[in-house]
Amino acid sequence: MSLKTFTIAPDPANPKLTERVRGLDQDGREIETSVTVERPLTLYLNGQEIVTMMTIGDYPDCLAVGYLLNQNMLRRDDRITGIDVDEETDTVVVRTERATDYESKLKKKTLTSGCAQGTAFGDVMETFESVKLPADVRLHTSWIYALSKQINLQPSLYLEAGAIHGSVLCQGDRPLVYMEDVGRHNAVDKVAGYMHLNGISASDKIFYTTGRLTSEMVIKTVQMGIPILVSRSGFTAWGVHLARQANLTLVGRAKGKRFIALAGTDRLVFDADAAGTTDEDARHGRKGSRDDD
Repeated sequence: MSLKTFTIAPDPANPKLTERVRGLDQDGREIETSVTVERPLTLYLNGQEIVTMMTIGDYPDCLAVGYLLNQNMLRRDDRITGIDVDEETDTVVVRTERATDYESKLKKKTLTSGCAQGTAFGDVMETFESVKLPADVRLHTSWIYALSKQINLQPSLYLEAGAIHGSVLCQGDRPLVYMEDVGRHNAVDKVAGYMHLNGISASDKIFYTTGRLTSEMVIKTVQMGIPILVSRSGFTAWGVHLARQANLTLVGRAKGKRFIALAGTDRLVFDADAAGTTDEDARHGRKGSRDDD
């Protein structure tokens, strides 16, 4: 599938995604500000209730499919026969040709480090060790700077209301699919679902996230088959360990003129002069500096 720059981008003007709320500022003055909306979405796989997620509510089909893929409840070769979204009951039903029964998997839960208390069902390492990421892909340092700038300047719910994470599928120096949600795991799952539903190859892509590089983030990126993961934020030790085990290129603290690579460094091509890169405008700054880790 041919993708252009920002085939999907955040829509901060969507009235369903934010609300205007009155309050007081630090000086006791009345203010009105935008706040991000979150609502429950209950996911069913065929006739079985799987989970209720808190989400901003956009792209429920992508979120549902991506979640099931990343939980290993949906196989890559499964034929999806239907996706039914009901906004009145806040439900989404994914139907497959293959009969499914995940009662035993649902009994085993792992509380992940994802914000909004993400939960992984079953064995989170179920397919991790079998994934072989392509070794011949390269990451030009000029792409890191270009992607950071484009993504940071793109109008978004983060700039409009905050309290949200972003995940971006990229190719070279082009951001392609930009999803946001209150939980970074939701944003990742939306991208995974979009890729699966649209038959998008992962082998030559870069995954960019505004969230921390935790074990959960590394595992999901590897499961998606993407060889490069870049973040504005910092690392956890287990995230680095798993990235090295899977030969995932892991780049963090990518902000302004700087970044740090702690895994898969053989893929890096140093073709940019950091001294010639400008720092970010404070208005577009996000959490992700060393002091925020």
